[in-house]
Amino acid sequence: MAITVSPGAAAKIRSLVAAQPERSGLGLRVKVVGGGCSGLQYKMDLDVERPGDKIFGEAGAQVIVDRKSFLYLNGTELDYHEGLMQSGFNLQNPNVKRSCGCGASFTV
Repeated sequence: MAITVSPGAAAKIRSLVAAQPERSGLGLRVKVVGGGCSGLQYKMDLDVERPGDKIFGEAGAQVIVDRKSFLYLNGTELDYHEGLMQSGFNLQNPNVKRSCGCGASFTV
């Protein structure tokens, strides 16, 4: 399995990376960390590939995932939504069994 990246998410990743031309080899790192009211939550930032990482992408946009996080993210689709009230990356993770009321944390 893998992590799929929608065209909208790929475009946003490319624009975020282009805004930092002084740093080469950047991609969007997606991690699963402990926290939130359901126990786990996502963390995203721009980073470079490290040994053991898995790399996924679409049209020149890289998504970087460490091995431990991949256990929770396998099969996930990353999308980006831009709207009037809220904009941001959205993860459609088939491994999530339950999420909190606010949607910021989850359980697998």
